[in-house]
Amino acid sequence: MNQIRETTAWSINVFIVLGVIGILLGVGGVLAKSAIVDNQVASWTVLSIAVTIILIAWVLSWGFFVIQPNQAMVLILLGKYVGSVREAGFYWTVPLLIDRRGISLRVRNFNSDRLKVNDAQGSPIEIAAVVVWRVVDSAKAMFDVETFEEFVAIQSETALRALASRYPYDIYESDAQSLRGNPDDVAEALKLETQTRLQVAGVEVLDARITHLAYAPEIAQAMLRRQQAVAVIAAKERIVEGAMGMVEMALTRLSEQQVVELDEERKAAMVNNLLVALVSESATQPIINAGTLYP
Repeated sequence: MNQIRETTAWSINVFIVLGVIGILLGVGGVLAKSAIVDNQVASWTVLSIAVTIILIAWVLSWGFFVIQPNQAMVLILLGKYVGSVREAGFYWTVPLLIDRRGISLRVRNFNSDRLKVNDAQGSPIEIAAVVVWRVVDSAKAMFDVETFEEFVAIQSETALRALASRYPYDIYESDAQSLRGNPDDVAEALKLETQTRLQVAGVEVLDARITHLAYAPEIAQAMLRRQQAVAVIAAKERIVEGAMGMVEMALTRLSEQQVVELDEERKAAMVNNLLVALVSESATQPIINAGTLYP
């Protein structure tokens, strides 16, 4: 595909054109006045020349245009791209022959709809994103794609679908990246994916972030129960790990400080009692052994 790149259009000092138009209007007015004597046309030839000069000045005045900040004007001469004007100001170009098309260079947002896709594990999810973008090449945006606003919308949603299919919604058993667990890394990957697709349209992606992420309604309850179960298991593992450390510390200190000598059977009983007290979800009721009444 023959891609067009933005170039700077030829420009002329506006005040020179204003001076030329003023001179033409002055000469045309003087000739028209001299051609009419006592409200009658003294010379049709002179009057025709005066009218022609005034018409030329009028046509030249059509070539003026104004560029607002963060705007570009694309100039086309007889179907051929001749350049763009990006700097704000007052300009003039050849009228009639050159077609002028304005294009905004301001930063814009694209908010995608909620898309229903399957993640890397095949689970249906709902996902949406916002893409911050701007036009950096007015020629590409104007000529290389049909309508660059629609192109941005379609390609951004396509990039979001592709990204969602490469990552799982969440991973509990490993440290691999997921949509929910690594938002910054996923945002950077989405930005890169979108920029690759929009480069042909002369668009720069400034930022891309996921704004909505959830399981599809048909599996939301099941996945919620799974998350709760995983959370309970993780909490239990942490509690058991901490309890084992406390039991080990208690036995070590008893042995080092020679508070009491415990055989293996008594150690096992002590470990059992401590684990029950530490791991139990409800408060434990201690039973104090005060000894026996009879020896």
